[in-house]
Amino acid sequence: MTDEEILHEFRASEALLEGHFKLSSGRHSGHYLQCARVLMNPERAGRLAFALAQKIPRETRNQIDVVVSPAMGGIIIGQEMGRALGKDAMFLERPDGEFHLRRGFRLEPGAKVLMVEDVVTTGLSSREAIAALAREGGEVVAEVALVDRSNGDADLGVPFYPLVDINFPTYAEDELPAELAAIEVTKPGSRAA
Repeated sequence: MTDEEILHEFRASEALLEGHFKLSSGRHSGHYLQCARVLMNPERAGRLAFALAQKIPRETRNQIDVVVSPAMGGIIIGQEMGRALGKDAMFLERPDGEFHLRRGFRLEPGAKVLMVEDVVTTGLSSREAIAALAREGGEVVAEVALVDRSNGDADLGVPFYPLVDINFPTYAEDELPAELAAIEVTKPGSRAA
């Protein structure tokens, strides 16, 4: 899929929102990608996952034992990546603010993991999830995401293969432009902070 075809999928599903949003990273933006909307159609989700799987180098794909994604945003694309790669898919949760495998999910010692996210902005959630998987006995060999909003700046500590780069500006709370500050803030993400 080309970048324009990918963006068409977001626009067609009304997943590209405009307003004033507080992102899971804590930064603010005038744009938000509601990946749950683009993934709500299973056929579309499957197409995006297949395209994302093609971004992973073959030698890395051959190492993967299991796919893991953080709840909530990564669950659907994680499941679809598992299907595209023919691997089991699990997810991490934050019952106490820290990521853990629950619901009977467990990793075999030394399992090679593909981390799957919907959107990466600063990489904080990804780094937290990768650290959690190391505590659980796994080794993350790469991460994929539908969207990289980091402008290529996210350092995840593992190879990173986004489907598309979308670089809408983001702002710290104390550096909001006046036009954005004038709009009531919405917090659509899943992180409590």
